[in-house]
Amino acid sequence: MIIKTILAALVAGLIAGAFMTAAQELRVTPLILHAEEYEGEEPAAGQPITEQPATEQQHSHLKQQSAVDYVLAALSPITPAYAHAEGEHEEGGIMFGMSRFSGTLLANLVAGSGFGLLLAGVSLVIGYPITLRNGALWGACGWLAVHLLPALGLPPELPGFPAADLQDRQIWWVATILFSGAGLYLIVLRAEIVAKAAGLLLLIAPHLYGAPQPVDISSAVPAVLGAEFAVAALATTLAFWIVLGVLSGFINDRFLKSA
Repeated sequence: MIIKTILAALVAGLIAGAFMTAAQELRVTPLILHAEEYEGEEPAAGQPITEQPATEQQHSHLKQQSAVDYVLAALSPITPAYAHAEGEHEEGGIMFGMSRFSGTLLANLVAGSGFGLLLAGVSLVIGYPITLRNGALWGACGWLAVHLLPALGLPPELPGFPAADLQDRQIWWVATILFSGAGLYLIVLRAEIVAKAAGLLLLIAPHLYGAPQPVDISSAVPAVLGAEFAVAALATTLAFWIVLGVLSGFINDRFLKSA
């Protein structure tokens, strides 16, 4: 039974990861490419930031991203599976010459499988199976815990945006996910008023403490572009989690119960 649950989670995660890649290519990746044009620029003091496209040579170089970077970014405990490495890479990447799209697809397949296993593991531990009826709820809770609630303190960031120390952000991000997951469990699955109150407290505790913030918030990237990216990134991850939850429930209903 456990083996079949794991296989079902992997299948659902791979499908959701492929879906995620298509969704990112439509909306998220173009915004990243646009923001990369501003890398290396300094905001002019006292002057509004205007768009200054990079040279053809710079644009060609910035389009090249290592598949390794994308895998590490997708697995990194920072809201940004969209984090950007500033290091230079040889054309075509450093992992079997994979393109940006291939690297993104690989990272999303790995991340999708991991999140699928995470949902399955949590459902087994708490004894609340994922079904087609509640799959969307499972997905929504996963999105809230892993993306939306941490994004209240550390929103998805574009290349060139200022950020606090990486280790500080990682610690806060992981702690927020753990607190959020426990809080959602108490609110959604426990009927006691005390449990729901404790769950609400767990949800807000990381934000009362506060996420680490950069000292200097100046950036050459227009703020409106960053806001557009944050919305697109969160919408994409929401679609991913809903697909993951519904697929996991469908596979469990169709194959596990009939076994």
